[in-house]
Amino acid sequence: MRGRAEPSSCPTAGRARRTRQEAGLRAGVPLDPDNERHLTGLVLTGGGARAAYQVGVLKAVGRLLADHTPGRVVTNPFDVICGTSAGAINAAALACGAENPRSALRRMLAIWLNLETDQIYRSDSLGVMRTGARWLSTLSFGWMLARMRRDRPRSFLDNEPLGELLEQIMDFEQLERNLDDGVLHAVAVTASGYTSGRHLTFYQSSREIAPWQRSLRQAVRERITNDHLLASSAIPFIFPARRLAVGDYVEWCGDGAMRQLAPLSPAIHLGASRILIVGTGRSYENPPVERDAGYPSLAQIAGHTLSNMFLDSVAADCEQVQRINVAAERLTPELQNHLNIRPIRVLPITPSRNLDEIASRHVNELPSTMRALLGALGVSSRPGHTRGAGLVSYLLFEQGYTRELIDLGWQDTLSRADEVCEFFGLSTHAA
Repeated sequence: MRGRAEPSSCPTAGRARRTRQEAGLRAGVPLDPDNERHLTGLVLTGGGARAAYQVGVLKAVGRLLADHTPGRVVTNPFDVICGTSAGAINAAALACGAENPRSALRRMLAIWLNLETDQIYRSDSLGVMRTGARWLSTLSFGWMLARMRRDRPRSFLDNEPLGELLEQIMDFEQLERNLDDGVLHAVAVTASGYTSGRHLTFYQSSREIAPWQRSLRQAVRERITNDHLLASSAIPFIFPARRLAVGDYVEWCGDGAMRQLAPLSPAIHLGASRILIVGTGRSYENPPVERDAGYPSLAQIAGHTLSNMFLDSVAADCEQVQRINVAAERLTPELQNHLNIRPIRVLPITPSRNLDEIASRHVNELPSTMRALLGALGVSSRPGHTRGAGLVSYLLFEQGYTRELIDLGWQDTLSRADEVCEFFGLSTHAA
């Protein structure tokens, strides 16, 4: 693994105030399952190939916790694990391996460090001809040809290889055991219903937690399967939608980042009182401006649309939580319980560098058929050019790119080690 040297001990925690409950928590000590105020949540957002960044963050968090408990087994630090889009796949992998988080993280690292595009979607000539090329042809001439209208492709790319990969790596029986044994409190993945327009949260829990419903949002208690992961990660237009059972009816569902107005909501409803959020993009992006760039290409428009869909709501939701916390501090505990309001501590970690720029340096690692297909949409493969790199940053499942994102996640987290240690309630001296 590249990057800065790994630390030998956890740095001194920052001076930020902690609650009495947080001060009593220690890594490696099981949390009281009957006290929801002690539950720690993890929220992993979407972002296609950008989700490699999350694995670097989790690796660094694991190292900090392990340094605090030398010679002891570090148990699963996250009681509630929630994910959206590609983050849902990472979340499910963690939840399925929660009985041995170090081993689960090693498996995730092995996959992301050695990933190839063909493991996620078909990029061979035949596969691209059957999806991407036909999709573009349908957009251009489909209105003229009745046969194209009847036999139109469902998506730009075919992610059947991802389904096969998930079958190999996910152990949902072990997930069930982890919930039954109290290793994990709850897990949730999100998707968007194309039929109803609702944002859907599918969750499993070790205890009876009543489903919740808000405006355009609905929770469904259901056993998580690969179909839920494929639906949650079905980037609109890029990957095909999936049919999922929602109560007593079936709905076509796509990427959970769509219409996700409150990404922290599932973790809060499932009992978490402090939440680590790992995003895949900064709350603001500052790409280089090309002078006289001309009219934006389809790739630029698509990349901008995906960035808005995946990145904007997390920062806004964190700000909302902070405002609620300020109000909650002014209320008595009795009034907090009456109004069902409790302080929620959040720690967001997002990339310190622009991922579009990183992706632009790795475009030529894509298979030649994908480079040609994306080139038709306006993606530039010339060195130093970022035109269309926003779209590529979500589809570039190649080792050079994913390894650089993992390294960035590792470095970003260690640079904030004081905050991370304080978030987990670690003492100022290593145990």
